[in-house]
Amino acid sequence: MIYGMRFGGYGMGALTDTKVRTAKAAEKAYKLSDGEQLYLHISPAGGRIWRMNYQFGRNDKGKPRQKTLTIGAYPAISLKDAREARDVAKAMLAKGIEPKPADLFERAIAPVDNRATFKSVALAWHGLQKNRWSTVHAKDVLENLETDVFPPLGSKAIEDIQAPEVLTLLQGIVERGAIETAHRTRQRISAIFVYGIAKGEASRDPAASLAVALPKKPKAKPQPAITAIDELRQMIVLCEAERCRAPTKLALRLLALTALRPNELHCARWSEFEDLDGDEPLWRIPATRMKGDLDRKAEDDGDHLVPLAPQSVAIIKAMQSLTGDLPLVFPSDRHVHRPMSENTLRALLIRAGYYQRHVPHGFRSAFSTIMNERVERQWRAAGHEGASPDRAIIDLMLAHVPENKVEGAYNRAAYMPRRREIANDWADLLVGSMWPPEVHIGQPIRWAATGPGKPGR
Repeated sequence: MIYGMRFGGYGMGALTDTKVRTAKAAEKAYKLSDGEQLYLHISPAGGRIWRMNYQFGRNDKGKPRQKTLTIGAYPAISLKDAREARDVAKAMLAKGIEPKPADLFERAIAPVDNRATFKSVALAWHGLQKNRWSTVHAKDVLENLETDVFPPLGSKAIEDIQAPEVLTLLQGIVERGAIETAHRTRQRISAIFVYGIAKGEASRDPAASLAVALPKKPKAKPQPAITAIDELRQMIVLCEAERCRAPTKLALRLLALTALRPNELHCARWSEFEDLDGDEPLWRIPATRMKGDLDRKAEDDGDHLVPLAPQSVAIIKAMQSLTGDLPLVFPSDRHVHRPMSENTLRALLIRAGYYQRHVPHGFRSAFSTIMNERVERQWRAAGHEGASPDRAIIDLMLAHVPENKVEGAYNRAAYMPRRREIANDWADLLVGSMWPPEVHIGQPIRWAATGPGKPGR
């Protein structure tokens, strides 16, 4: 077939969709004309390209330059589209403008992706959660998201995010030495995906199993305790303002008053309390539950005696209406025959904004620091020199294990009147003038409505 045999073989507008669609390749390239300089170029390989011949400018001899404009490939560009593009090109030529392929079609507006972005879901999740967090903690979480998470993931549709992207983000945090932050960030990202799934905006949680791909958390370093009485009082106020189970708030207050080790409080049993309605209320913690070696735990007189201030007695009596029919004073919410989780009080402190500022064990440091300073001032104000003998009594109240075991066994039951005075002074300093513990009973434990019979438990 001779090139050009079909060129001009049809009159203006002679092509049809059928003719264009059924045009076959030949040994040599050829053209199918549609008139007015528009034609379809068919290559030997079967490619079909819309082109247009036109004149623009002049050559060295002053004659019009013959040029060809490539409009686009068929079938992406239909016959109708090609004709419209030709008309646009001819209109531009009439105005003295040489057309270019990019000028022939109105650029299509990119389709709007109405799917939820990770950032939009994350902010909705944060807005829901911050009502039960302290202001400080809510701010910390948002800063973590804005600094570490939103830059790589925020603008992406949450449904499109894959596990490798999340892992790359987390590894970047690990590389700067913030392993604990990486684990917390993963937990928050996972919580956001779970929230997105619940809202129908995501179908999976790519962060769920990534903890195993991160380095193990380093052993926790001793966290500082707040040792200023005004700050301690404010901390208790903020913790008790959180919405959670009444036993959790009462357990935290009792731990602060008694300066016990958290596990000694978690496992408290009703059988350990004596003379709650008398003049010398006492908490007798069996030696088997106390910190120490096997010899200490086996001592006949190794029980730790905790004189109870009136404020402590009030907490215990408030708890009787909640768990008085159970063996444990502070049982687990899910398993009443198991003690409260060791993380429960820590979680309350964190929600109240005291992450890395105070831990449950920190009440022992606070009691020791504040009361030792107090008894020293009183000792010197009375004209005495040297260390106050109350220092040894405060150590006894903290159940510090002495190096001299004989002395330790003897002292465990000693100085009870003075220990009771110190316990009362500490309670007055710490929670004096605060609301009574029973105000927490029956209060909502969540911001959302709770089920029947759940408030306060």
